[in-house]
Amino acid sequence: MDSEVLMIVGSLSIGAVIALLFFNNYFLKRKSEIQSIVKPELNSDLKKPSSKPTTHSISKKSHSKPHADKDLNKRHHPLDLNTLKGHGDAVTGLCFSSDAHSLATACADGIIRVFKLDDASSKSFKFLRINLPPGGHPMGVLFCDNSSSVVVASQTMSGCSLYMYGEEKPNGTNEAKQQSKPEIKWEQHKIHGNKSVLTLVGTNATYGSADGSTIVASCSEGTDITLWHGKSGKLLGHVDSNQLKNNMATISPNGRFIAAAAFTADVKIWEIVYSKDGSAKEIVKVMQLKGHKSAVTWLCFAPDSEKIITASKDGSIRIWNINVRYHLDEDPKTLKVFPIPLHDSKGTTLHYDRLSLSPSGKILAATHGSTLQWLSAETGEVLDTAEKAHDGDITCMVWAPKMISSGNEQVMVLATASVDKKVKLWAAPSV
Repeated sequence: MDSEVLMIVGSLSIGAVIALLFFNNYFLKRKSEIQSIVKPELNSDLKKPSSKPTTHSISKKSHSKPHADKDLNKRHHPLDLNTLKGHGDAVTGLCFSSDAHSLATACADGIIRVFKLDDASSKSFKFLRINLPPGGHPMGVLFCDNSSSVVVASQTMSGCSLYMYGEEKPNGTNEAKQQSKPEIKWEQHKIHGNKSVLTLVGTNATYGSADGSTIVASCSEGTDITLWHGKSGKLLGHVDSNQLKNNMATISPNGRFIAAAAFTADVKIWEIVYSKDGSAKEIVKVMQLKGHKSAVTWLCFAPDSEKIITASKDGSIRIWNINVRYHLDEDPKTLKVFPIPLHDSKGTTLHYDRLSLSPSGKILAATHGSTLQWLSAETGEVLDTAEKAHDGDITCMVWAPKMISSGNEQVMVLATASVDKKVKLWAAPSV
């Protein structure tokens, strides 16, 4: 009996030891498994804080890049000051007021806009809107009568018309003054028959006995050029280039000469003769510029009205002295000849579409397609180039007659317009 009890007790003891060893191994194994599970979680928690800044930095980069690209596209050229937007179609005409505080634009959407340029760097510009009669497409615009009025050339199916818009007389109340809009003061129709107008230019006539009033010259796509009185709309006279078709025509700043570039290589110049009472009496041919070997594409007068700059398809620019005694058969003299410094990918010289000389007479702006160049009028050296100044061909350009505020400085400004529905303001490069 005692031996049986001892066997039972011994068996229980051995079973307990075995069970203890089993459970000890089991718990050790579970502890190891728990630690192996906990460690990755702790590691992932430690990594999470460091991963968050990486995510933000990537996010910031992805957001900042489009803004940087947008700003870069907006100011793709260092001379690019600003862009006047809001036009519904190609911009076909530009003109600064005499004080440079206003810029008038003619647009193929049938609207004349007169922008206020208090600061060329402004984020937005106020403008006066003038709607042309239905069916008219503006071909040019200019200020007259001390910048209080504008003359517009408008093309229709039946021909070209001229309209002069002036300020409506207020009836005395402030509300009426604020709501008043320009009204048509005079109009002329079919000014060149069925032909369209290529250029519309004007200036205040100050030469000799001229009375300082605005005279306007319209150049047709045919061969005729017509002179008008800006304030009254009176026809003052007309001339014929007799050169198959015109390219353009312009008036000297002092109102003395009219010069035309046409189909041939020669440039014809007429003088406007004024009577003692200050009115234009007649227009007589006085000079011809001979020297180019191919058609002259554009020309412009110097600020002193004594020189002319011409650009030709022969690949050259010429500066002429027209301050000669033509009544004694003295011919104009070529002062300088420059090669046009613009070439295509094959090295072929390109011709300039347009020229415009700065008020200082030192910088010549020139265009070909959408390319804009600034040249030294003294040496012909390229001062700067904007290869894609617009997203389409440049249609017109004009210098502001005076310096314009741009932020905290005064700058000389060139305005360009294009078929891309935009007008751009450019600072003049250093000479």
